[in-house]
Amino acid sequence: MKITLKLYATLGDLLPAGAFENAVQIEVADGATPNEVIDQHRVPREMAHLVLHNGIYVAPEQRDLPTIKEGDVLAIWPPVAWRLT
Repeated sequence: MKITLKLYATLGDLLPAGAFENAVQIEVADGATPNEVIDQHRVPREMAHLVLHNGIYVAPEQRDLPTIKEGDVLAIWPPVAWRLT
């Protein structure tokens, strides 16, 4: 099924060819989870700070639920600041 993936800020470099204005249509398996899409596009999970599914925040503990459907939009932002420990 096709969905729109949007990656913002430094994550935009991970978008595949053909991306326009930080977005690209991608093919995902039926019943895909946000984390499966994150992993499929090599986004480090710790860098997927803000995840919106059709404009609604997805908490980290909900990202393994099979919620993605045909035509959905998954938008991901990295943390504003990253601290090395």
